[in-house]
Amino acid sequence: MGAMTEEISGVVDLLSEREEMTAGMRTYYSGRLNGIKTVVVFSRWGKVAAATTVSNLILEFKITELIFTGVAGALNPDLRIGDIVIAKRLVQHDMDARPIMKQFEIPLLGITFFECQREQVTIASNAATELLGNKHLHTVFDQKELEEFGIENPKRVIGDVGSGDKFFSSSQDKHDLLAKLPTILCVEMEGAAVAQVCYEYGLPVTVIRTISDVADEKSPIDFVSFIKKISSTYSVEIIKNIFRQYAL
Repeated sequence: MGAMTEEISGVVDLLSEREEMTAGMRTYYSGRLNGIKTVVVFSRWGKVAAATTVSNLILEFKITELIFTGVAGALNPDLRIGDIVIAKRLVQHDMDARPIMKQFEIPLLGITFFECQREQVTIASNAATELLGNKHLHTVFDQKELEEFGIENPKRVIGDVGSGDKFFSSSQDKHDLLAKLPTILCVEMEGAAVAQVCYEYGLPVTVIRTISDVADEKSPIDFVSFIKKISSTYSVEIIKNIFRQYAL
């Protein structure tokens, strides 16, 4: 699943025996990838859209595992454009039901952070590391493409991801959130909502985010171009690497 069409189109092309089904204003592409039954879908932006989509994947397609790829804005100052974050835990940074319960706690669940399963984190980490290896990276991208976004020796990081219905576009936004949730590496708009649905249905979830911007005043300038030229290819290569491990 991806929150933008560019993030899934290349993965759709990997499917054999491909079929399409449209429901709820979404097109679901089903087929096989490395012999494994697979469904690919564009979830749309935001927590509600993503939660709706994964719910349909579970109920209509009976999926047993979810992989979500996409982009994120960096909060941690050590992250650079082109780095990959594998979610270990996810939190909805815009959930606030105080004074009934603590800020960020999910009502009725008593949970603040949704944890990803260790096995899935390891598989995703291996897939990202393989992509970012110097030899592999330069077979996928021209040097000029990497230089355009200042990508040099990109790294893979595992840690906390924040999700909410807000595009971070100012340094003040970053500072305010980090003051409350200092372990957050990056922010996006879907992952924690998807993780909540998967938690409630008992499904493993993997959330993989490529850093597209630094979540400040430059974000709108970098974002669209990065999606088209870099992150869409990241998604395809990471999914290929993951499915190779599943097929072993």
